[in-house]
Amino acid sequence: MMLWRNSAISLFVLVSTLTHFSTTLAFPSYGSLAGLSQREVHELVARLPAVLPPPPPGPLTSNGTKLVYDRNHPWKPLRKGDIRGPCPGLNTLASHGYLPRDGVASPSQIITAVQEGFNMDSGLARFVTYGAHLVDGNLVTDLLSIGGKTKKTGKDAPPPAIIGGLNTHRVFEGDSSMTRGDDFFGDNHSFNQTLFDQFVEYSNRFGGGSYNITVAAELRHRRIQESIASNPEFDFTSPRFFTAFAESTFPYAFFVDGRISNRTSAALDMTNATLFFRDSKFPRDFWRPPAPTGAIGIIEIFSAYPIAPGRNVGAVNTYTPDPTSADFGNFCLLYTNFVNNTVKSLYPDPKGVLRRNLILNLRYFYGGIAGGGCEEIFPYGQI
Repeated sequence: MMLWRNSAISLFVLVSTLTHFSTTLAFPSYGSLAGLSQREVHELVARLPAVLPPPPPGPLTSNGTKLVYDRNHPWKPLRKGDIRGPCPGLNTLASHGYLPRDGVASPSQIITAVQEGFNMDSGLARFVTYGAHLVDGNLVTDLLSIGGKTKKTGKDAPPPAIIGGLNTHRVFEGDSSMTRGDDFFGDNHSFNQTLFDQFVEYSNRFGGGSYNITVAAELRHRRIQESIASNPEFDFTSPRFFTAFAESTFPYAFFVDGRISNRTSAALDMTNATLFFRDSKFPRDFWRPPAPTGAIGIIEIFSAYPIAPGRNVGAVNTYTPDPTSADFGNFCLLYTNFVNNTVKSLYPDPKGVLRRNLILNLRYFYGGIAGGGCEEIFPYGQI
């Protein structure tokens, strides 16, 4: 089962997703329920508009290339209160109206958008989207913020609780991003010009002015080494171990015009890279990939500079492997640890609507990898 060699890995980047959690007491409609006491959860659930999570959208009926920057999806600048986060792809989809422009969406909307806009493989879209939603979404109202704190979230909960959304460190977002800084330095989600300049530098040095798989391997290695040398809290265990290598494939897998049919040699020029990463904008006359797509070349990127999952231990340059973390040789451990450890720790004894919606979301989450050899887990029973 070489799950990593097919498209199934790509959505580890939309996880974006599995080790931390978000909480709030002054509860927004899309804040996380995770971390609240049982009494607080019961009180909040009772006054929230409960939604029965619908089954996820299926694969696209017409899944070839097509124009996505069209008259129905114009780019629009941010309005006051609109939310954007660490993922350039989701930011772009929101700025073109494939997602709600305010940056708050249901899992079904996200899955539809990444397929329509980027022709992302349906199973991958399900796995990462529901992974993110289970940790940082509102499981009762079925809504998720693609970013972080805004006025819409209401009053913050006291520490250590945080407001829900994909900016949450070690969830969707993780260390050693290509164009976002490590959380340790204070801003883990905004476009970082210094890091983008390095992206351009490496594209010029190793890719002749474009970002390709060779550039991806070199830049991924560079960013890991930089975090080891500068971030005493650097964490490169699962799921970030997977998402970091997966996101390295995204610029040439998803951001290159779909009329270029040879995807293995596709390369992203720096003009279009600037539009996606900085401006959250499709290039004019942009067509999506010609077939459902995943993280092409992820194993090649990892194999160029192999590294074991691990973390710095309280100081820079103390990187220590973690044998309990999932790696490319044990994908199912990522799934089981997420369900048994992360989700279960956030929701130890859910009742009523919350339990029902957890069961359904976990079912949809597993559906993204069904057939991949992993045994399905039912921590809250079945319905």
